[in-house]
Order: sequence, then structure tokens, then C-alpha cells
Amino acid sequence: MPGPDQLWLVRHGESQGNLADARAHALGVDRLELDVRDPDVPLSPTGEQQADALGCHLAGLDERPTAVLASPFTRAAETARRAATGLDLPVRCDERLRERDFGAFDGMTAQGIRERYPEEAERRRLLGKFWYRPPGGESWADVALRVRSVLATEALRYDGDRLLVVAHQAVVMVFRYVLEELSEERLLEVDRTEQVANASLTRYRAAGHGWELQEFNAVEHLADVTVTEEPDVPHP
Repeated sequence: MPGPDQLWLVRHGESQGNLADARAHALGVDRLELDVRDPDVPLSPTGEQQADALGCHLAGLDERPTAVLASPFTRAAETARRAATGLDLPVRCDERLRERDFGAFDGMTAQGIRERYPEEAERRRLLGKFWYRPPGGESWADVALRVRSVLATEALRYDGDRLLVVAHQAVVMVFRYVLEELSEERLLEVDRTEQVANASLTRYRAAGHGWELQEFNAVEHLADVTVTEEPDVPHP
């Protein structure tokens, strides 16, 4: 079957939104202090350093990426551009790799959601993290449909490539769900035990009719910069 020979998944570098979320939780407030919409949230200075460190690592490999695909959200697209600088590769953006849509809860903290929407917090508890869809937003299952669409439609374009995909925490986790054909329970177990770090690297190699995981959430290339693991979005 056509498709990439290798698939490398990267979460974007630390963003100003990650910092705003940490500040909001530290202060115990219900909303993040951000003056831009979520698609336009930029990298933090640390996030820029992480993306540059990733680029240095990739440029020094014998088997480098041969194509780059990214979420169009600023924090992911900028991570991809910085990481691809030494590879002399263009960055192509695909809106299907965007952050999970948090709907009415966009910009709110988990505490704020529980206080303002207690019935939704209870509904999430009953449905579970994978199936719960915030009002006007997306569940992880919805993100899985986007991931499956990318893999199906881009197979010919990137046939034989070592494809670098730069996206978001939930997207990286759902790629694992799809590529490894994980159960809901196994996916959530991985999610509970290991937070996807900013600018971390997860690698797969095509194997027969499936994919073989080479490494997950690798951060060795960030040895000279700060490693951060802030969540992308809150959960009630």
C-alpha cells in the first residue's frame, strides 16, 4: 500500500497559551489571559528554543525527514518552520491537524468549567475523556476522524517519504490510537502515565500492513533547553 516509510510526530514547542494556562491555574481563576484567538497563539521564547533544538537534531541525522506537514495554528506552524530550517524543506499546512476544538470552553480553566458548567463536568465523567464532546467542540473520537482522513488522502503524496508531522498534544495521542489500533482503555492509560512534552518526537516505521512504534515522546534532543509538558487544553 502507498504511504510514508516513516512517520515522525512532533508536538509544538511551548506556547504563550501554555504559559497563560499555568498562570491561570496558579492564580485559581476561571479564564486564561490571552488577547488572541487560539489559532494565533504564538510560541513562547522557550518554545522557540525547543523548536530550534529539534531542528538541529533533525539536521544532524543520517535519515532526515524528506517532507514536513503541520497544523496551521501558529504555534505548530512556527515550530515546523524552525525545525525544517536546516532540512531545506517547505512546510505544508493541513487544517485537519489543528488543535482539538474546545468549543464553548475555549480559554477556560478546568476550575472555571466545573464552577460554571457543573452538568457538563458530570457528563464528561460519565462519557469519559475519549468520547466527551464539549458544547460546540470536539471529542478525541472526532479528532480520530481527522487523523484517519489525513492518512488516507495523503498516502500517495508522501509515498516513500520520511514524513514529519507537527501538531498538538491530543493529535499526537490520537495518531497513536489510530496507527497502533489501540483500545480506548489502552489509549487513556498511556495518556494518564505520560504527558506529551513540547517539541517531543514520536517515530513510526511502516511494517507490512501496519506501523511499528520506534520511540514515543523522546526529548533527548532538548538536553540544552527546558523540557515542558503543559497540557494544551483543560478538562472539566
